[in-house]
Amino acid sequence: MRTAYITHADCLKHEMGDWHPECPRRITAIEDRLLSRGLLDLCERFDAPEATIEQLARVHDRDYLASLEAMAPSGDDYAEVDPDTYMNAATLPAARRAAGAAALASRLVLREGFSRAFCNVRPPGHHAGRRQAMGFCFYNNAAVAIAEARALGVSRVALVDFDVHHGNGSEDILSHDDSVLMVSTFQAGLFAAPLAESAAENMHNHALPKYSRGDALREVVQSNWLPRIEAFRPELLVLSAGFDAHRDDELGQLGWLDKDYGWLTAELSAAADRLCGGRIVSVLEGGYHLDALAGSVEQHVRALLAVD
Repeated sequence: MRTAYITHADCLKHEMGDWHPECPRRITAIEDRLLSRGLLDLCERFDAPEATIEQLARVHDRDYLASLEAMAPSGDDYAEVDPDTYMNAATLPAARRAAGAAALASRLVLREGFSRAFCNVRPPGHHAGRRQAMGFCFYNNAAVAIAEARALGVSRVALVDFDVHHGNGSEDILSHDDSVLMVSTFQAGLFAAPLAESAAENMHNHALPKYSRGDALREVVQSNWLPRIEAFRPELLVLSAGFDAHRDDELGQLGWLDKDYGWLTAELSAAADRLCGGRIVSVLEGGYHLDALAGSVEQHVRALLAVD
């Protein structure tokens, strides 16, 4: 199972303040865990390139991209995008690396003989809409991966978004796009509610009640996600992989465990093997309790690699 691991040191330089949960230690917690368990030895490592303006402009308005550049601070200053989202001087280079990792991942699995790719990058992306940054996100990395795949000739991509928060930016960009099927789970009533249920036929959003556990996830996957993915017959699966639905993560009130992420990834991997030659691009989204994040990503990567 040829698997790519994509990251970059620039992703450690983006800072939003010592108090902020979306911190550089997320990257190192994941990498340290994967290294200590021998899983990185089973992957081929790549440094993420910076996404080009053309790659970003496939999913974001050029005026929005220019406005981010104009807002970028210098020195030790911070620029406030919203009450939860800040930029420092290193933010946009890091964000371009994160988006570039996603684009590279699509190219590796579609043209270079890889079956899987995992992008250990930040800032995350699934709250970034066509014209707006929010929720710790600046560029929509998953949407960039999908746009890159389409530029390479793919006609159908399934986006699977599992995070305690809804991927509203991905929905904004991809609604009514018949080449994309998006399925998602998130906690009901938290930040970033989905559009009206009837907004787009290619969007299938499943709000889970707070304090529900992994069995609620499994019901959605088995009764809804997998039949829809099977019927859609994608040529690529892209995962917006958030790990903040974990029981120990304080940003939500869902009760998932490390093993739930392993089970979910194994189910999606089996679907990819049946439908699209095993091709999966996984891009890191949420997950803020460092031990829970590291353990959950370990199970995620184990399932991508198909190792115990």
